[in-house]
Amino acid sequence: MAGTRRQQAIRRALRALAPGIPLSDAEAVIALAERRHMKDLPPATALWLALGSHARHVHTDYDRLLAEGYDRDAARFFVAGDTDGVLAGWGCTRSVSESEDAEE
Repeated sequence: MAGTRRQQAIRRALRALAPGIPLSDAEAVIALAERRHMKDLPPATALWLALGSHARHVHTDYDRLLAEGYDRDAARFFVAGDTDGVLAGWGCTRSVSESEDAEE
């Protein structure tokens, strides 16, 4: 496996967390997890944040809700079920709904 240790760790985390993710989505998620603002986070954390963000922005109505004037928290609330559905379809056992509950 080529790449830095961090890149390898991110790819391993993705395979473990969402084994059924399509290649095009996987590439986009990895690119997000490797962005500069994620470099101080542990690889698995960066990957989880990137995975949720990608699913929310690409596979739900989140951006449409923002464009309609909903704030971020409200838009995230309304698409949480759809985001979890996408993640579950990729074989992910984690949930953005559970993650948000844990943050409170």
